[in-house]
Amino acid sequence: MTSPIQFRSFNQKYECNDDGNFSYSSTEQKRIETMLFENYNSLVLEPFESTGDADLSELTILRQKHIAYLLRYLKNCPSSYATLDASRSWMCYWAVNALKILDADIPAETVDNIIAFLKSCEHPKGGYGGGPGQLAHLAPTYAAVMCLVSFQKEEALKSINKETLFNFLKTCKHESGGFYMHEGGEIDMRSAYCALATCEVVGLPLEEISGGVAEWIISCQSYEGGFGGEPYTEAHGGYTFCAVASLVLLNRFRLADLESLLRWATRRQMRYEGGFQGRTNKLVDGCYSFWQGAIFPLLDGEMEREGKSWEKGLFEARMLEEYILIGCQSVHGGFRDKPDKPVDLYHTCYVLSGLSVAQKYSLARDGNIVGGDVNMLVEINPVFNVTVASERFAKEYFTKH
Repeated sequence: MTSPIQFRSFNQKYECNDDGNFSYSSTEQKRIETMLFENYNSLVLEPFESTGDADLSELTILRQKHIAYLLRYLKNCPSSYATLDASRSWMCYWAVNALKILDADIPAETVDNIIAFLKSCEHPKGGYGGGPGQLAHLAPTYAAVMCLVSFQKEEALKSINKETLFNFLKTCKHESGGFYMHEGGEIDMRSAYCALATCEVVGLPLEEISGGVAEWIISCQSYEGGFGGEPYTEAHGGYTFCAVASLVLLNRFRLADLESLLRWATRRQMRYEGGFQGRTNKLVDGCYSFWQGAIFPLLDGEMEREGKSWEKGLFEARMLEEYILIGCQSVHGGFRDKPDKPVDLYHTCYVLSGLSVAQKYSLARDGNIVGGDVNMLVEINPVFNVTVASERFAKEYFTKH
């Protein structure tokens, strides 16, 4: 007896075939495929084959366990997180954004504590550091602002000093068109995206920092079609998302080579696993559910403006849902890179963001999502990676103020 659920992932004909030529990468690929099939067998095939009850082979998001995990880590992280002292602003964003996507209630005391903590990370000259007293840096500035936006509360948005923030963004601008990550720091695709997204979401005048940015971004598009962190570097999922989202914000997407970008992005979805790899010839990783998956709704929007559309969608959204629920979800709460990895706040955030994107695609294409309505997540705005409601609340607030 076989499961009545038509899974598109974990198809034997797409298993890795190295023709008997041993290599470390092919061995790792086979190991991951084996782990995923074991999970698929235990979670889907065996429950149905032993009982004949199709409901037992449905995959369910363990919503309450994920919420408990996130709220627990917002209060007290284990010692293993000590190395992330310069990323405490990020930890707040990862957890809060994930909770909002899960449609969870965040206790008022927790909200107040995070607002106060992020205020202590705000640099006197503008921008935010990764922790109190740390150097202002574009990455934690983006994280802190998006965390505050995610709350959908006026007191959170009031805490942002827009004047000093804008001064910081302007000081990070480089004559090349890119942005320094911090004073004297590196210039790469992350900094361009963090500066533009932060500027736009709080209603600051984007045109004052956008000169030459689109041209610098285009110089980072590689021969593969994706974007690297800087000119003449390898195409990478995270940098490609930052590039595409930035071009959308600038309304300059037409500068990109769309055909080669589509070819590169669509080929990053793994045929067996259903999830995405971040670069050519790499392993699947749950975080690219967002970094790669969110590229497609952005491309959809740009193509629709030009009267183009793809009825079947640009990627296999259902396969991505299957990978996430089979390979990334922990029964104890939280999400991970792949089955043998530990859960963490970073992957929990970006896996859920990617799953939200995939669900919207699946609804449009198939009329349903994996596991049914009980699994429905809150829709995100893929440009900023906050919920649609959070972005709208911020826009309304900053328009009034």
